[in-house]
Amino acid sequence: MARNLHLPFEAVILDMDGVITKTASVHAKAWQRMFDGFLKQKEGDLFVPFDIEKDYQTYIDGIPRLDGIRRFLESRDINLAEGKPDDGPEEVTVQGLGRRKNDIFLKLLDEEGVHVYEDTLEAIKRWKAKGVRLAVISSSRNCRHILASAGLSNFFDVRIDGEILEKEDLKGKPEPDIFLRAGERLGVAKEKTIIIEDAISGVQAGKKAGVLLVVGKAPHGKGQVLEEAGADIVVENLTELDDKIELGTKGRNPDDLPDALENITGIIKLIGAKEPVLFLDYDGSLTPIVSNPEEAVLSEKAKKIIEGLAGIITVGVISGRDRQDVKSKVGLDNVVYAGSHGFDITGPEGLEEQNRKGQEVLPALDEAESHLKKKLRGIEGVLIERKKYAIAVHYRNVEKERVDDVKKAVLEEVAVQKGLKKGTGKKILELKPDLDWHKGKALMWLMDALKLKEDDYFPVFIGDDVTDEDAHKAVYEKGLGIIVGSHRQKTYATYKLENPDEVIRFLDKLKASIGNRLL
Repeated sequence: MARNLHLPFEAVILDMDGVITKTASVHAKAWQRMFDGFLKQKEGDLFVPFDIEKDYQTYIDGIPRLDGIRRFLESRDINLAEGKPDDGPEEVTVQGLGRRKNDIFLKLLDEEGVHVYEDTLEAIKRWKAKGVRLAVISSSRNCRHILASAGLSNFFDVRIDGEILEKEDLKGKPEPDIFLRAGERLGVAKEKTIIIEDAISGVQAGKKAGVLLVVGKAPHGKGQVLEEAGADIVVENLTELDDKIELGTKGRNPDDLPDALENITGIIKLIGAKEPVLFLDYDGSLTPIVSNPEEAVLSEKAKKIIEGLAGIITVGVISGRDRQDVKSKVGLDNVVYAGSHGFDITGPEGLEEQNRKGQEVLPALDEAESHLKKKLRGIEGVLIERKKYAIAVHYRNVEKERVDDVKKAVLEEVAVQKGLKKGTGKKILELKPDLDWHKGKALMWLMDALKLKEDDYFPVFIGDDVTDEDAHKAVYEKGLGIIVGSHRQKTYATYKLENPDEVIRFLDKLKASIGNRLL
């Protein structure tokens, strides 16, 4: 019986095949074709066809590809050489059968396309808007390609798939490794995380992972089987969860937030005896959003106020721009700069940090930049801005009927470039390293590197865009976030300011209040 659990869940981990996409049936068909072809040659007159209902559900569903082959062959008392990872589909080995199945799957996928469960799409859109952290897991090595083809890559903060399982030597389901790794990268406590699975092995793995709630999705009447496997709740449609659980309780509508200028006295009281640490976004926060990024110039008044603040407290600018670019725009030596969403950091007294893993994907960015310039050169108004650790494709000045062409080109490039993922902003699409690193991680790294301990320092972050939400969330319980304007989604900010002019006025008042307190 389904239980009502009105708890403040903040993260959801979803299996891909069978929960998000309808590719589980395509996988099953590919397995059937592969095994039937193999078994006919192997068993001859004793040939017994691969049974999707029994064999697929028992030995294959939710299991890493090679493990599934081994389990099924064992059920038929067939011994087969393991082979080598580079075995072709013609090789009669475990590795060869794996390659054969994958080739069949990709061909079927090309013929039938990727179909998404509408209830899941509706649910994850709603959860994303509430600020819920989302992870997708899959034993398939084709996960990244499938998500990109379906236009879903940007919905997920974390992806753990067959490629990562192999690279990090993680055990497949029913062991919990894939869920544990997804949870680690989401950075949300187990008691605030939900796992959604449609496979028996997935439910079993979810229970072993120790999260508070495992949801079984059973659109085709598998409810009892999933309950027996340990699912806490079983639904046919993910929208049913709205009446059973509560998600994203901390996210709020920006319009409902109190005004930071009107509440400066209350903010100073909130900071209390601690010393504030100020982190600022640049575009849209310190300067207005403009058609040409080069025209986003910081006013002399703003520069003077920030310089004064940096003389009495730690001030950092965390921007999507290249570090050198944002440093030249601000032009102050007593400020910490984190460029490319925190991949490239520098500051006073020799502070220097570049994300090593981010550097490893620079060749992919080079190639993607070359491809996009060719694909988009015929579209008037598009601007391709290459940064060291990202490519920003601006479509603010593109005619409305050509915007989808720009988005399609970016999605296609994301699909073929391993190591890159899509990012979004205000009239911007980005290609950036597919790593668990963002403005929030950069902010907390800086707090640690600068020895700004939580007991003595109070972080304040000011940002305007969706990409700033990671930083707002990072300071939610340790300090406070201030959103500038609105990005039309739920926010972890505590206060709001309407525009960059109000930001500068707020900073001026903050400087005066802090200066008086420190005198």
